[in-house]
Amino acid sequence: MTKIAFIGAGSTVFMKNIVGDALHRPALSRATIALMDIDAKRLEESALVARKMVASLGASARVQTCTSQRAALDGADFVIAAFQIGGYRPCTVTDFEVPKAYGLRQTIADTLGVGGIMRGLRTVPHLWKIAEDMAAVCPDALLLQYVNPMAINTWALTARYPALKQVGLCHSVQGTAAELARDLDIPEGDLRYRAAGINHMAFYLNFEARNPDGTYRDLYPALREGYRAGRIPLESSWNPRCPNLVRYEAMMHLGYFVTESSEHFAEYVPWFIKEGRPDLIAQFRIPLDEYPRRCEEQIARWAAQAESYRTAERIEVAQSHEYAATIMNAVVTGEPAVIYGNVANRGFIPQLPEGAAVEVPCLVDANDIQPTVVTGIPPQLVALMRTNLNVQELTVAALMEENREHVYHAAMLDPHTAAELDLRQIRALVDDLIAAHDPWLPDWLRARKAA
Repeated sequence: MTKIAFIGAGSTVFMKNIVGDALHRPALSRATIALMDIDAKRLEESALVARKMVASLGASARVQTCTSQRAALDGADFVIAAFQIGGYRPCTVTDFEVPKAYGLRQTIADTLGVGGIMRGLRTVPHLWKIAEDMAAVCPDALLLQYVNPMAINTWALTARYPALKQVGLCHSVQGTAAELARDLDIPEGDLRYRAAGINHMAFYLNFEARNPDGTYRDLYPALREGYRAGRIPLESSWNPRCPNLVRYEAMMHLGYFVTESSEHFAEYVPWFIKEGRPDLIAQFRIPLDEYPRRCEEQIARWAAQAESYRTAERIEVAQSHEYAATIMNAVVTGEPAVIYGNVANRGFIPQLPEGAAVEVPCLVDANDIQPTVVTGIPPQLVALMRTNLNVQELTVAALMEENREHVYHAAMLDPHTAAELDLRQIRALVDDLIAAHDPWLPDWLRARKAA
């Protein structure tokens, strides 16, 4: 019988999506689902939702709850990780408020920049602990890793635990494709595309739609013409604060469309968020402090939603765009599937460093994750990716070598941070962030005094 362990199951909405997707698959509908979280109240809320989903679908899955990580992992076939060390409060708030005092503004701060660096320093040690526990109690399990900063996490996991079977998962590739289909008024099912790069900075190298005669046409001319004419992008269907103006503007200059959202992409590059340039913020509708605002809205929504789940006899189980259930079903049944996954670069993108975390198309079947090789990425895209890889590589080096200086180096090379602050400001900012995050950081970083 298949066992699925969910680490960080107190994220009830995300757990509902992943477990609900699994329950729709006959091969997974009888699984044992072990939900684990350190917050007992949120864990029980998630278990209640999971059990009602099982009943609503008439499945025979068994839901367990665990506050012990190793107990949840014991005998697992698949491990899903979806947690945030330090939570929204205080750690995410700290990642925004401390840089803001230096005039450094952010939008999401969970992938790159000083926010992404600090989140990586908090997160990787616990991912290493999961890998250690998996080696002890479920060495053949596949880790499906949904934790940000995805690229830093994936790179650090494979650097220390090269034998671990794992893939980093995101919904940006398939999610953005759906957005672009909507902008062009094309059925999503008619799309054909190929994307590759690094997490949150992969690009659609080909983006096409099927013609009535079965041939395919290139959609990039329609995207460019629609943007020039002001017809697209359409307002975001899920968040009207965040239209895709940044990404369309970047496409016009770089030639290709990036897979992650405009609010994310704006803080990975030095061109859009600038102190003293409110015109840029207004022109491209860049939602500064978007992630804290989004978290507050989600907290408010969950208060009402949790009560409705508690009293409901049945829970509707819609299917999401996440890859986890597709992967698990393919491994269990052998039925092949193609997903976009984040894996260690073992020649899969020859233009990028060996060992870095790259996002490429992957075949999945009974042989697990099989990444494909992507060559010929345009040089301007590779160069842009390298500016982000520098930050990721130095953050991983800081963790692997327990070297505080590399934390400063990572921040100094971050494109957005370097465009706004000088070297002394960056060092002082990093010191302030380390001090503020002290309880959640590894001992080697907490114990040493700043140089």
